[in-house]
Amino acid sequence: MNVADVEPPATAERASTRTPRIIGGRSVGVPAGQVARYAVQKLRTAQPAWAATPPNDRLEVIERFRRLVAKNPDRLTAAVTSPVRRDAAETLSAEVLPLCEACRFLERNAEELLEPKRRGNRGRPAWLYGVKLTDRREPHGVVLVLGTWNYPLFLTGTQTLQALVAGNAVLVKPGRGSRAAAAVLRDLLLEAGLPPGVLAVLGEEPEAGRAAVNAGVNKVVLTGSASTGRAVLADCADSLTPAAMELSGCDAAFVLEGADVTLAAKCLALSLTWNGSATCVAARRVFVHRSLADELRGELVERVSTVAPVPCERNAAATAEELIEEALNLGATRLCGTIDHRPDPPRAMPVVLADVPGRASILKTDLFAPVLSLIEVGGEDEARARDNCCPYALGATVFGPPRAARRLAEKLDAGCVVINDFLIPTADPRVSFGGRGESGFGVTRGPAGLLEMTRPKAVLEQVSSWRPHLDPPEGDQAEFFKTYLLAAHADGLGNRLKHGWAFVKECFARNRNASAGATNVPDA
Repeated sequence: MNVADVEPPATAERASTRTPRIIGGRSVGVPAGQVARYAVQKLRTAQPAWAATPPNDRLEVIERFRRLVAKNPDRLTAAVTSPVRRDAAETLSAEVLPLCEACRFLERNAEELLEPKRRGNRGRPAWLYGVKLTDRREPHGVVLVLGTWNYPLFLTGTQTLQALVAGNAVLVKPGRGSRAAAAVLRDLLLEAGLPPGVLAVLGEEPEAGRAAVNAGVNKVVLTGSASTGRAVLADCADSLTPAAMELSGCDAAFVLEGADVTLAAKCLALSLTWNGSATCVAARRVFVHRSLADELRGELVERVSTVAPVPCERNAAATAEELIEEALNLGATRLCGTIDHRPDPPRAMPVVLADVPGRASILKTDLFAPVLSLIEVGGEDEARARDNCCPYALGATVFGPPRAARRLAEKLDAGCVVINDFLIPTADPRVSFGGRGESGFGVTRGPAGLLEMTRPKAVLEQVSSWRPHLDPPEGDQAEFFKTYLLAAHADGLGNRLKHGWAFVKECFARNRNASAGATNVPDA
């Protein structure tokens, strides 16, 4: 389903309206709100049949999609026009391969994750004898995926696949410059057997996303900046539409005493060059122990000074230049790097700053450009205190002796922590990825990301004829309930047994006094 597919039927008032087209990623010919409303209507019509499809059949579509991608990945790589992507090899490694691994994770795990869970008797209160509990996961209905431009295949694609596997219909609003990638994902899924009408792709314009929220979708999944997250949440507020927000990062790396400095420098250099450094979990702040600061500076500068210039998104490059200038004016030192705004897109030799004061905005701002700030610290406590001054808490990296690194990782306020490696492990399909603070809430990918695309439902069934709770308690039953409380919750096993025996005797006494023919004994 593309924009042309979701055009509302002609009416007398619209007889002269042109069929919508995509020009520069924007839909033209029909207002965005009208397109979104009609898209949601069509998706909502198709979704119940898709939700009723057995999970294994839905997963067969995902497997066929994966096979199609593996057979001809060029269809996807050719559709990516990211300004920061260097070549097809980077797209294959950064997006296509992780996307296929995400598919295989779903194929192997989704059915078990989504199947109803029948709970046993363990933990059930005695006074609810005969109650059976089943926990179910059900689709939301129509899920709106507000995609991102920096990873249009991996992030937007994985979220779309998870929403579909969970039984939802999906409406994708691509990030800027990413509609071609979203359209190829849709076409491949249709080739793989996805029923028509279950997946639609809007134009890239921001008003298309807002119109879709207002059209009455059942869940919103956003990957974007914190400012965009606030705007989307405001749109969701009136209808109380639930949302998952994977937002900006200004991630920290910690180089502990005893760390492998060469490894740290190699990983941080990757952070500055991978995908043009337009990655939400790229390191921006490095807290390095004073004993290793000089060594890290030397190794890092040596590595990044010899790399090829990195392409940058133009707005991000301009923001980076302003933040760098402010930091320098506050006393920071530029160790290497510069940003050249003349090419299109701009090019940057990765910038490394040292002695960055805590009040510098660059330490508290989400940035999609190859800039790194080094901060010397005397130990873990100082590093954590300075890290917590940043409002973002998406990811973090720790370099150091394994035991010390694990100890620090447990204390960090971040949604994902990598130890003695960088960036690439976060593409593990088992990772349920999400942030804290101004980095958002909710999760995408991994087991929790799949469950994020569902709503929980508890089904309680009474199979016993013994339902004493249906009789309103009388005034003289206060002591009866007190006896039960002591039998169930008193301190010490002996104490509970004593009160339990008293409770049993009270039950027998009440049964003897019951009216003729009444049965208060629970069924076997």
